[in-house]
Amino acid sequence: MEIPNYKLNLQNNLKALNKINSDLPTNHMFSDTQFEIIKKYIQEFEKTLDTEHNVGVMLTNFGQTILMEVKEITYEKSVVLVFKGWVNGQYSTLLQHINQLNFLLTAVPIQEERPKMKIGFAVPND
Repeated sequence: MEIPNYKLNLQNNLKALNKINSDLPTNHMFSDTQFEIIKKYIQEFEKTLDTEHNVGVMLTNFGQTILMEVKEITYEKSVVLVFKGWVNGQYSTLLQHINQLNFLLTAVPIQEERPKMKIGFAVPND
């Protein structure tokens, strides 16, 4: 039995479309992937710190720079990362869209009331 020409064209077009979709960088544009990239860089940075410093993140938004001593990073699918930690001595939570991720990792001196800590990376429950 011969396959009608329109079905062959449809099958060929679907194969071509799947090839195009597999080459797009969309997998790198979701919070879970960005989370893993940030985790890798922070863990590498933590290894360079002495016992007197924790990881700090310099955030630039709305024309001002904020220093956050990060305690935990998690994400909400699919485009929001959540940073928790201290800003000016106050416990804070930052919700950041992945298109706005720009920050500088820096060393911050350990505060007496908070011992040296590694940043917790929490994967949300689905």
